[in-house]
Amino acid sequence: MSTSTIELTLDSRIATITLNRPEKRNAITDDMRTELIAVLERVSRDPQVRAVVLTGNGKGFCAGGDVSGMAQRMDAPTGEVAFNGWSRQQRVHHTVNLLYAMPKPTIAAVNGAAAGLGADMALSCDFIVASDQASFAWSYIRRGLIPDGGGMYFLPRRVGLARAKELIFSARKVEAQEALAMGIADRISHPETLLADAQAWAMELSQGSPTALALGKSILNQSYELSAQQVFAQGGQAQAVCYTSHEHREAVREFLNKTASNKTANEIANKTSDKTRSDKAQ
Repeated sequence: MSTSTIELTLDSRIATITLNRPEKRNAITDDMRTELIAVLERVSRDPQVRAVVLTGNGKGFCAGGDVSGMAQRMDAPTGEVAFNGWSRQQRVHHTVNLLYAMPKPTIAAVNGAAAGLGADMALSCDFIVASDQASFAWSYIRRGLIPDGGGMYFLPRRVGLARAKELIFSARKVEAQEALAMGIADRISHPETLLADAQAWAMELSQGSPTALALGKSILNQSYELSAQQVFAQGGQAQAVCYTSHEHREAVREFLNKTASNKTANEIANKTSDKTRSDKAQ
């Protein structure tokens, strides 16, 4: 599936979503956001998709929001600017939350610059694999803005509060190796193998029970905000659901059958050994 600015491919149950506006370093327009929302909603619902990789076409992952769209907002009648901005923010947050709350593992394969909203979208994924040519920058302050794509939530959880403030206030560029050392990136790859490495990791992460993955991710995403007792309560409810899942029941049956087979094989081996010892004694 492809739209004018978003490409979606599915291979071995791994969905790869590619931001496809390379001439603008994949800067996000309103139309592009609409297409991305549609693709994210589709893969979220699709039981054939077990994990998602997000990347960008060309030299950059995503340069953030398209500046021409900012100019259009400034040209709107004064009385409409605030409400238009609020409406746009709802769609930005919906896009980011679709990635963050995706009920399956998500990996950002950052192939170049991830700036502003692009850096936020990368952080909204469960994991980040960065090319050694990648960079990250929370550059909103240079446009007189604050991070609006989840950066003020995700970045402190990755690097700590003081470091997050420093990166947001300075808007400085973080190169790949520093990003790895800080905890922004989880793995570093070479440009030519980046996508394949991210897809292979997605395949590895997607082998478990889809039910357990979805429920476990949902609780883990809330674990910093919940008390221990609340995590225990949600975990107990989720485990009760897991008990009824096809994957759990099949896994238990397979284990019991394997145990029974091993027991039978051991009994046969023991009987054979006993008979051999008896024959020798005679």
